[in-house]
Amino acid sequence: MNPWLPVAPCMLTTCLVPSDARAAWPRRTLRLTAAVILILAGTVFALLTHVLGTAERVRVTSVWSRLLLRALGVRIEVRQGFTFLAGSAERGFAPVSRAKLVVAGSVSGVSGLGAAPLIVANHVSWLDPLVMAAALPCRLLAKREVQGWPVIGMLAAGSGALFIDRDRLSALPEAVGAMARALGEGHPVMAFPEGTTWCGREMGTFRPAVFQAALDAEAPVRPVALRYVDVDGTLATGSTFVGDDTLLASIQRVVAFRRLVVEVTMLPPVTAENRRVLAWKAEASVASVIMDSARHTVPAAA
Repeated sequence: MNPWLPVAPCMLTTCLVPSDARAAWPRRTLRLTAAVILILAGTVFALLTHVLGTAERVRVTSVWSRLLLRALGVRIEVRQGFTFLAGSAERGFAPVSRAKLVVAGSVSGVSGLGAAPLIVANHVSWLDPLVMAAALPCRLLAKREVQGWPVIGMLAAGSGALFIDRDRLSALPEAVGAMARALGEGHPVMAFPEGTTWCGREMGTFRPAVFQAALDAEAPVRPVALRYVDVDGTLATGSTFVGDDTLLASIQRVVAFRRLVVEVTMLPPVTAENRRVLAWKAEASVASVIMDSARHTVPAAA
């Protein structure tokens, strides 16, 4: 097993719990139709991005992500978090969307002087990049393979995403350097340091490599916890994308929810003098929110 390509123990057969609150078929069809229209519109935008600056691309991508999430029936709630490591998040963050987005917290360092923040979060679903782009306009860090995917690769490149080749360790310094430059230029960068998706009941270890970019740019690190819940507030494992799942099957489960809510918990910034401690602190902050869920029922990876 490649240590830079971690594999979670999550599988559909053990982690997936179907939702009892399901949307009617006409609503599912409407959601899928609206999503297809927005994806087609996004490809047109991606073809025209060469005339826009990075900041403009990030802003347009944020708006497009909100619209796509709304089309899929996904609601976002941004809230403050608290950890014993760093206290509570600051107040005063203005709403970032009017389209089924509820904001109840704040984010420091997303705007203002100095380097922009490196935002790190647990990884649950293919929805995660859309959620983060919608809630916090930022440049996403994606694996290099995404560039070759039909439609999705074009959308990612057009959004201003940064890419990392996880198969070549020699390419890591280049990717970290690109992240550091983006942070230094004032563009928040979003990464998922686990390197793979988990079902939401637990989470993986935060790999320290991406945190070097924050140290190099002298940028703050802002942990974020993502948690998908059903209409009754229970963990919505149907939104996950794990194991041998397919994108089509996952999309069908998402649009079948009567109401799917993503809780985006903004946690206080963490600091450290080296990337391993920085990764540990960020992971511990996120885990303080995620691990409130039921314990995993599958054995831990060897």
